[in-house]
Amino acid sequence: MGLGVGWTLHGDGRTPAPGAVVKPDERLSWPRTVGLGAQHVVAMFGASFVAPVLMGLDPNLAIMMSGVATVLFLLATRGRIPSYLGCSLSFVGVAAAIRAQGGGSAAVTGAILVVGGVLLLSGLAVRTFGARIIHAAMPPVVTGAVVMLIGFNLAPVTAGTYWPADQWTALLTMLLTGAAVVCLRGFWSRIAIFLGLVFGYAVSWVFDRVFGKIHSIDGSGRVTDHWRLDLSGVAKADWIGLPSLHGPTFHWSAVLVALPVVIALIAENAGHVKAVGEMIGDPLDDQLGTAIAADGAATMISTSVGGPANTTYSENIGVMAATRVYSTAAYWAAAGFALLFGLCPKFGAVVAAVPGGVLGGITVILYGMIGLLGAQIWVHNKVDLRNPLNLVPVAAGVIIGVGGVSLKIGHNFELGGIALGTIVVLLGYHVLRALAPAHLKQQEPLLDAGTSGYDNERPA
Repeated sequence: MGLGVGWTLHGDGRTPAPGAVVKPDERLSWPRTVGLGAQHVVAMFGASFVAPVLMGLDPNLAIMMSGVATVLFLLATRGRIPSYLGCSLSFVGVAAAIRAQGGGSAAVTGAILVVGGVLLLSGLAVRTFGARIIHAAMPPVVTGAVVMLIGFNLAPVTAGTYWPADQWTALLTMLLTGAAVVCLRGFWSRIAIFLGLVFGYAVSWVFDRVFGKIHSIDGSGRVTDHWRLDLSGVAKADWIGLPSLHGPTFHWSAVLVALPVVIALIAENAGHVKAVGEMIGDPLDDQLGTAIAADGAATMISTSVGGPANTTYSENIGVMAATRVYSTAAYWAAAGFALLFGLCPKFGAVVAAVPGGVLGGITVILYGMIGLLGAQIWVHNKVDLRNPLNLVPVAAGVIIGVGGVSLKIGHNFELGGIALGTIVVLLGYHVLRALAPAHLKQQEPLLDAGTSGYDNERPA
């Protein structure tokens, strides 16, 4: 298959036959393939432009680098894994923590670049030793806890920054987004975040004209009278131009805050590769290490010029499941569209103008969903939290991560939040497992069942 850029035409090139799928090395007619690529762009669009906005990075550059990352991923995996690499939301809390420490965009991207390097090395290790090293170092109880604290650590950002900007717009946006996620079907449910943003834009515009300026926190963090939706920057922006670039800077304090996200990214990549393999009927275990390494390399390239991290997107996996088209040709088309969007500064100005209240409504749901993915990992892998070996490190690590507990080491060094919580979960689990008696390692329910047995009870 070479570099994975040679596709055979599937059937008549129009639609898959009943029960058939368009495999990665096949394609439909080029007009349909380009149309599917545009659909993939729309699917990834919501999260991919929310992520850089929340991190304080250039959304134009983020979208453009997502196209570059996707091309790199398709080449590295030789077209065997159809996937889009969009902007990762896992680093939103990291960016907020680094900026709270006084770091700027360069410090944020520098820390994420180091994480990309670690992810690249992890992928190479998986290629060499097999996927078993992931399960040994990061069992589901650890992975779930880290994903959970990464998501829930973001709660103060929503409560203290976005929601107070316009509480009523935030509330309406939250309700609409939640309804879209639950009530819509198929493709529309997968772009629910995007629909919520569009709705929030419209509400902010209407409120400005009905109620005038609002007295609240503005984009600079000051309490002033300002318009909810300020599009003045859009008129000044050019239609065509390069996004703003900047180099990274490296600070140990920022790097330590970002490193725990490696665990979440490895788990995310592994889950997505497995899901795609099951859908196309081609076990891709031999490609897991390559996929992780490609994600790491793409992240390093993106952050080296000022962009965010990139990761495989479940939104696009959902589009494939709905259309039964797994052609990598569609992803090449999607990458092309992303590159074009990145070269339109006016588009970036529209994205940058997202009102704070809209972000408040979106992030209430989005951050909670990220955190609850950790619980989903536990449920899927049947992690028993009645076993003290699982319960103790998870309980301590999650509270440290969510509550922002810190540990000062000397005068100039401090661990806290996500970094400290992850260390407690990861090292705590393995150290306790090494010290624990044999019967605790059997993963049986060992604590008093308490109320956990209510399902077996029946009313008299």
